[in-house]
Amino acid sequence: MRRFIPVSIFVVISVLGMLFFSSNKEKEADVSYDIPEDGYYVPQLPDKAYFCGEEIDLSNYYLRERFDREMLSFSYWHSQIFLMIKRANKFFPIIEPILKKEGIPDDFKYLAMIESSLDQRALSGANAAGIWQILPETAKEAGLEVNDDIDERYNLEKSTEVACEFLKRTHDLTNSWSAAAASYNTGRARVLRQIETQQTNNYFDMLFSEETNRYVFRIIIAKCMMENPKKFGFYLKKADLYYMPKQETVAVDSSITNLTDFAISKGCNYQLLKDANPWLRSNRIMNKNKKTYIIKITTKEEAMKRDYHNVYVHNKSWVID
Repeated sequence: MRRFIPVSIFVVISVLGMLFFSSNKEKEADVSYDIPEDGYYVPQLPDKAYFCGEEIDLSNYYLRERFDREMLSFSYWHSQIFLMIKRANKFFPIIEPILKKEGIPDDFKYLAMIESSLDQRALSGANAAGIWQILPETAKEAGLEVNDDIDERYNLEKSTEVACEFLKRTHDLTNSWSAAAASYNTGRARVLRQIETQQTNNYFDMLFSEETNRYVFRIIIAKCMMENPKKFGFYLKKADLYYMPKQETVAVDSSITNLTDFAISKGCNYQLLKDANPWLRSNRIMNKNKKTYIIKITTKEEAMKRDYHNVYVHNKSWVID
C-alpha cells in the first residue's frame, strides 16, 4: 500500500490543479477588456452589403476578407475621409441630379470619391483629370474639348454626363452594375473578356488584377462610411462642411484675350474665376468657332458671405449638430 500513496497524492493534486486552472480560465473568459481611448479597434463588418441593388453576402470568407481589408484601410485614413465628407457637401448636389437624369444608380457618386477624393483639380500620373478622372482620348471621343486653354474634363457637369454614358453603355453590354463599375477601373474590353472567360457577369464572383479586385469594394466602403460617418468615428459639425457659394452665369461666344480683366469686370478676381471654372486652363479663351461657353461667376462679395452657423447640409447624417 505504501508505494501507491504517492500516486494517490499525485492524482489528487492533478485533479485539484485541473479544477484550479479550469476555474481560472472560466474567470478569464468572463473578463471584458475595454479599448483605451488612445487604442485602436477593428470596425465591425455587416453580414451583407449592397451596391446598386446587388447583394454582397459577407458570409463568404473570400468576399469578407476583401471587404474587411478596405474597411480597415478607410477607417484609419482619417484626413482624406474628412476631406471627402466636406467636399461631398459641395459636389454631391451637382452630381446626384445628373446621375438620376441619366438613369445611373445613385451609388455611382461614390465611384467619383474613389477616383479623385472629389478633388476637382485631380490629375493622375496617367493624365486622367477631374473628379471623374477621364483620360484625354476618352474625353475627346465623348465630345469634350481638351486643349491648352480649355479642358472640359474639369467641368463637373459635362464630365459627369460623360461618365454616365460610359457606365450605361457597359451596363447594356454586361447587364451588371458591378461589372460596369469594374470597367471604369480596368476598361470595358477587359471586363467583357473576363466575363467570357470566367462565365459570369457578377463582379463578386470574378477574379481581376489586384487593383480591380479592390476597386468596387472601395466604392462600397465609401458608401458605408458616407451613410453613417459617426459609426466609424468621424464627427463633423455644420461649420466644417464645404459649400457652393451663390454664383451667376455668363454665356460667352467670343474670344477672351485676358481672363483676369474679364473677372475683374464681373466683380470677381482671377482666383475666384478659376475656382468656379477649373476647366479654364490658361488666361484666355481663343474661340475661333464661336462656341458658347457658360462661365460661372462668384463675386468677391458673395465669397465673403459664408455664415458658419447656418451652412447648407446636404446629408444630415454627416454632422452632429
